[in-house]
Amino acid sequence: MAVWFKQRFHILIGLVSILIIIQLLDTLTGGALSHFGIIPRYAQGLIGIPLSPFLHGNWEHLLSNIPALLVLSALLMTHSIRYYVLASLFIIFTEGTLVWLFGHTAIHIGASGWIFGLWGLLLANAFFLRRAKDFLFAILVFVYYGSIVFGLLPWQEGISTEGHIFGVIAGLLFSWLSKKWIITKR
Repeated sequence: MAVWFKQRFHILIGLVSILIIIQLLDTLTGGALSHFGIIPRYAQGLIGIPLSPFLHGNWEHLLSNIPALLVLSALLMTHSIRYYVLASLFIIFTEGTLVWLFGHTAIHIGASGWIFGLWGLLLANAFFLRRAKDFLFAILVFVYYGSIVFGLLPWQEGISTEGHIFGVIAGLLFSWLSKKWIITKR
């Protein structure tokens, strides 16, 4: 059990460290890294698909994303590290591609699409995988992060609502595919 916990703890610490280092570099370069976000329908914006979740507009943006990313990631890692990595990559690339194809013209950055994808995945797993652990996680996620649903409404300027919506779609799709492919096994 100690090794199981240690592995996941180190991954989460590593993730936060990467996010902080990137934000520090972005701050030191006057926000130059933010230009590597997703720019819909422009070839140079394709680089943002894998990079945008690691870029944030400022420290407040980053610090508002870290707690939810850590909690949702930790819950998903209880399945397995492999499942978490596959789900995260699927969510990041699916959400990013959909934002690139259909997003409004802007530079889309931030981990919120990833967060919304993890949120949707944890909720959908209760329906698709039907395991006691997944029902418990869905209840916890709904109780503690249920208000995240308001992030799906286009009411705030400067927020990539498309990223949030496409993140949830990616999470739901991954959960459905998990049932079909049975990739949740260790």
